[in-house]
Amino acid sequence: MFCYQCQETAKNAGCTIKGMCGKPEETANLQDLLIFVLRGIAVYGEKLKELGQPDRTNDDFVLQGLFATITNANWDDVRFEGMIEDALNRRDALKAKFMDGYKAKNGKEYTDSLPEAATWSGPVSSFAEKAKTVGIQATEDEDVRSLREFLIIGLKGVAAYAEHAAVLGYRKPEIDDFMLEALASTTKDLSVDEMVGLVMKAGEIAVTTMALLDEANTTTYGNPEITEVNIGVGNKPGILISGHDLKDMEELLKQTEGTGIDVYTHGEMLPANYYPAFKKYDHFVGNYGGSWWHQNTEFEDFNGPILLTTNCLVPLKKSNTYLDRLYTTGVVGYEGATHIAERPEGGAKDFSGIIAQAKQCSPPTELEKGTIVGGFAHHQVTALADKVVDAVKSGAIKRFVVMAGCDGRQKSREYYTEVAENLPKDTVILTAGCAKFRYNKLDLGDIGGIPRVLDAGQCNDSYSLAVIALKLKEIFELEDINDLPVSYDIAWYEQKAVAVLLALLFLGVKGIRLGPTLPGFLSPNVAKVVIEKFDLKPIGTVQEDIAAMMAGK
Repeated sequence: MFCYQCQETAKNAGCTIKGMCGKPEETANLQDLLIFVLRGIAVYGEKLKELGQPDRTNDDFVLQGLFATITNANWDDVRFEGMIEDALNRRDALKAKFMDGYKAKNGKEYTDSLPEAATWSGPVSSFAEKAKTVGIQATEDEDVRSLREFLIIGLKGVAAYAEHAAVLGYRKPEIDDFMLEALASTTKDLSVDEMVGLVMKAGEIAVTTMALLDEANTTTYGNPEITEVNIGVGNKPGILISGHDLKDMEELLKQTEGTGIDVYTHGEMLPANYYPAFKKYDHFVGNYGGSWWHQNTEFEDFNGPILLTTNCLVPLKKSNTYLDRLYTTGVVGYEGATHIAERPEGGAKDFSGIIAQAKQCSPPTELEKGTIVGGFAHHQVTALADKVVDAVKSGAIKRFVVMAGCDGRQKSREYYTEVAENLPKDTVILTAGCAKFRYNKLDLGDIGGIPRVLDAGQCNDSYSLAVIALKLKEIFELEDINDLPVSYDIAWYEQKAVAVLLALLFLGVKGIRLGPTLPGFLSPNVAKVVIEKFDLKPIGTVQEDIAAMMAGK
C-alpha cells in the first residue's frame, strides 16, 4: 500500500505497511482500485459528452465512490469489492453506449487507444493483485504524481460535500461535470500548467459546492442560530449520532420522538444543535464528548447505540465492547457493525433496530456538565455586522483569527489550544470543523458581548467564514480580502480540509498558516510553487506565530 492523503501519514511521507488511521493494506489497495475504475467511468463520461450524449446516470455513484475512500469512512473490504464490481458494470455500460454512439455518428468503429482504467476487467478474485499495480505510485514522476493526487484528494472532499447536498435534493451539473473532468484528466499526459489549472479549478468547484450545501442545509432546516448547547446528560437511554449528514439527523429525531429515547450529537454533528428545525424535539438533549479521535473511550462510556453517518470512524481497540452497539449508514462501513440501508425512493431510513436496542441500554455516563455556545454561521454574524464593525472601528477587536479545520491525535495539535489561550484579549477566533474542540470549552470571555470564539459549524461551514470575510471586505470598502484584519491559522487532517484549503486559495486568500504539517502529498517542487504563489506557511512556535499574525504577517 501507499497512502498519504491525511495529515497523520507516516513520517509525513506515506503509509506503506498499515495506515496511521488503522487502515489495513488490503483495504487501502481496494480503495485505490475503486478510484482506478472510477477514472474509467470518467473517461467514457467525457467521451459521451464530446459526442453530445452526456450521461448522468452515474453521478451519485461517483460521488459516493470518492466519498467512501476518505480517511476513516469505510473499513469494509466486502463493501469495496461490491462497489468495484458495480463500477466495472457501470463503466462497461458506458463503454457500450459510447461505442454505439460513436459508430452511429462517424460510420465506423472507434479504434483510438484508451487508458487501462477504461479497459481492464476481472473477477473479484483478481482485485487484490490488480490493486497493487494501480495505486498512487503507478505514476512515476514525483511532481506529476503530486499534482494528480492534490487534485484527487481535493476532489474527494468536494464529493463529500456534494453528496450531502444531493441527499437533500440539491445538485449543480457543473459539480458532477468537474468530477468526470478531473478524474479523466489523471489518465492523460498534461502539462504542468494544465494540471495546476485543474487543481485551482477544484478550488472554484469547492466554493460552488460548499455554497450549494449551505443553501441545502439552511433552506431545509433554517439558518443556524446562536445556541447554548448542553454538554451534560439526562437520565434516559440515548442514541449518539456522529458524522455530518443532517438528513440522517432529521429522520432519527422523527423516529425517536415519543419513544423515551434521548438523542445526542458527537463530533462534527454538534452543529445540528444550532438549526431551528431540530430544536423543536424535546428529546434532542445536546452534545456528548469531543472530537472524533476520542471515540474509543467516549463511545464506550455512552452505553447506548452509536450511529456513524459519515467519515470519522476510528477502529475499535481490543478492549472496546461497543461493536454490537455500533451502526453505520451511507458510505460508512465497518466489519461487524450493523449497516442501515439507504432510504427507499421517497421514504426514510429505518432506524427501528437502533431504537429497539437503545431502549435496553443504560443512560450515558456523564463526562462533563455545562454548555457551549455556537451557531455563528454567516447569516447570524451578518445580523450582528453593525456590532462587529463598531467593535473593529473602536479598536475593541484588533484582529480575527480563522482557526478552522480538523482535530487529530498528534501531540503537536496542542499548538492550537495554546494559540487560543495566548491570543490577546482583543482578538476573536472564527472556527468551523472539529478543530474547535481544541478550544471551544475554554473560558476565553467576550468582547462587548461578542464571544471570542465564534463557531460557524461543520467543516463545510468554513464557507461561512469566507462569506463573513467577503462581507467585511465590502463593509470596509477594501480592494483586497487580504487587507482585512484577518489571519488564517488552519489545522488540517483529511480530504475535506484540502477542499476547504483549495477554496480559500481560489478566493485569493494568502498567508495561510497550515499545520501541524504541510501535506505530505506536496512534492518539494509543487510545495515551492504553492508557497511562493499563495504565501502558504507552515506553523511555527505559538508565540512567534501570534506575534506575526497580530502584525498582519
